[in-house]
Amino acid sequence: MKLQPFIHLVIGGTLLLSVTGCASNRPDRSRKLIWSDEFNIQGLPDATKWNYDTGGSGFGNEEAQFYTRERPENARVENGKLIIEARRENRENKKYTSARLLTKGKFSFRYGTVEVRAKLPEGRGTWPAVWMMSEGMKKWPDDGELDIMEHVGYHQGYIHASVHTKKYNHIMQTQKTDTLFVKDASEEFHVYKAEWSPEKIDVYVDDKKFFTYANKEKSYDAWPFDKPYFLILNLAIGGFWGGKEGIDDTIFPQKFEIDYVRVYQHK
Repeated sequence: MKLQPFIHLVIGGTLLLSVTGCASNRPDRSRKLIWSDEFNIQGLPDATKWNYDTGGSGFGNEEAQFYTRERPENARVENGKLIIEARRENRENKKYTSARLLTKGKFSFRYGTVEVRAKLPEGRGTWPAVWMMSEGMKKWPDDGELDIMEHVGYHQGYIHASVHTKKYNHIMQTQKTDTLFVKDASEEFHVYKAEWSPEKIDVYVDDKKFFTYANKEKSYDAWPFDKPYFLILNLAIGGFWGGKEGIDDTIFPQKFEIDYVRVYQHK
């Protein structure tokens, strides 16, 4: 893939990013690829790499979709990309279906760089995410959550990165978060990246860093990020945030397209 420059502006305190870039194709001998999925097969996602969360409970977020398992209409690999597709259809008392894939039980890691090259769905009610949780999660948010990319369709183009801990979380309205505007997030692929070390977490779109969470307090209630974490890719519909302004039923189906997922550790 050809590297392209990017241009960014700052308007009203919000960073704006345009022109697609590529974070992962620059040679870097200081890091080693330890896990990846290039989505070079056809059919269902690779079962050696991905599990599914299933059901319609909304997982505490009041979401409107039913997450299915091993159903190609909702999660499939085609033409070198993972497609997570949300559809308007009835399933188990829900009006929509979608998928939530995760590496829990198959792959987790401690510290490193995550890169996910993706193109986002659009439309009011969509809520795609790239995020991570602790492999040994016993209680949320005490054991931590890292949101590398979240996008809600009623706020088109605004990419959110956040951490949630016992001390800092959205329930208490103390979460640590920041936002970057990417005007073509649903038209072009971008690289959503997190660099995680014992000292801090940095989050980027392409090569533009827009969020940093530092390990300043050295306490578990503020920094539970010293344990192995697993990856999650999902497309929610509705919910307390994604559905804040309702769901536009005319937009379906909607696709969350992922070109690759790569995890590196420093040598």
